[in-house]
Amino acid sequence: MADTTGHIKDTGAPRDPGAAPRKSSWRYIGPGIVVAATGVGAGDLVATLIAGSNFGYTLLWAAILGCLVKISLAEAAGRWHLSTGRTLFDGWASLGRWTTWFFVAYVVIWGFVYGAAAMSSSALPLQALFPDVMDLKWWGAACGVVGLVFVWFNKYAVFEKVMTVLVGVMFVVTVYLAIRVTPNLGDAFAGLLPVLPDEKDSILNTLGLIGGVGGTITLAAYGYWVNAKGWTDTGWMKVMRLDNRVAYATTGVFVIAMLFVGAELLHSANIAIASGDKGLVQLGDILEDEYGTATAKFFLIGFFATSFTSLIGVWHGVSLMFADFVARYRTRGELKGEEVAAGARERSWPFRAYLLWLTFPPIVLLFQGQPFRLIIIYGVLGAAFMPFLALTLVWLLNSSRTPREWRNGPLSNAMLAVAGLLFLVLCVKQIWDQPWSEFF
Repeated sequence: MADTTGHIKDTGAPRDPGAAPRKSSWRYIGPGIVVAATGVGAGDLVATLIAGSNFGYTLLWAAILGCLVKISLAEAAGRWHLSTGRTLFDGWASLGRWTTWFFVAYVVIWGFVYGAAAMSSSALPLQALFPDVMDLKWWGAACGVVGLVFVWFNKYAVFEKVMTVLVGVMFVVTVYLAIRVTPNLGDAFAGLLPVLPDEKDSILNTLGLIGGVGGTITLAAYGYWVNAKGWTDTGWMKVMRLDNRVAYATTGVFVIAMLFVGAELLHSANIAIASGDKGLVQLGDILEDEYGTATAKFFLIGFFATSFTSLIGVWHGVSLMFADFVARYRTRGELKGEEVAAGARERSWPFRAYLLWLTFPPIVLLFQGQPFRLIIIYGVLGAAFMPFLALTLVWLLNSSRTPREWRNGPLSNAMLAVAGLLFLVLCVKQIWDQPWSEFF
């Protein structure tokens, strides 16, 4: 993909010796794999599967467009970290106290509910693989505790290696399934043309698919993982951009493969599946009927890899962001990427406190059910985060807070504006669809 800043990077201006450009190389790839694995959860795969089931290949173009939108958002977050040497939360804090209040409300409420959802999602394939071992709730609690222990005792380097292995499992499984269902390549290429399905609410459904391709707080965490990798200055800019493109190319493969499965296995047979994670369990049963037990179990292993990478990715990335928030609150000074690169954040008490918050209070929800009002607030905050991210990045990267050479160009501004408007529409729809009459 083209340089999304729209500027020629070599301006002739003197550079800091520590910021000498590194040659873009595949051997540096890492944070992109992490963000791809974390951002694509079971829910994303189900949404794409249902899109393929309902519309065949018609919305293939929308899935690809969603990847391009996320490339722009993640590139902007990474560019802020590398060009300023400051963390994203530090940038948000410079825009006013309202950003801090929004972030605190988001990570506290969102983290509480998301923790339970992530554990349940990871538990579903395990229970399907080992039905007589223990109840779904206990599988979920076990996944949460294993994720906690893993992130607590391992630093970024080990975390990245494990995520890479799990992404490899996800890749092999999804590509195998796409080949197994024998896609109609002629129809698939026709799906690259931007055509809307001929049905009610087709525009909103299409926007939902575009916005749902790996779009979560992990896009904001990308800059933190870039720093944790040791990339802290503009010399790493080319490497970061290659890494980011690999991330969303990988995401694109996952999404396109599942759309193929939905189009060929479900759409052609007129089979409907449930939304949410349980839809993937249903798909496992369908695969067993069509292709045998081995294929179904292989798929469930991929399902677990997809869910568990999202769990440990959030456990690590959002805990880094929370630790950054606490550091800003305590020192009131600028927050530097070097502090993340040094690993100090991963050893801090706020990092570990948020890990505990993501794990143990949500386990209570697994056993007692999720409180209705809290779920509504969770939905609203979750819907509001992506427009918040897109619009604040536009603000930060067009201001004097960013060195002139690395500010947004026309292409980046256009992509971030499209992302902001897209997520704003989806946010309004999400808020509108909440059962407010039952809330009060």
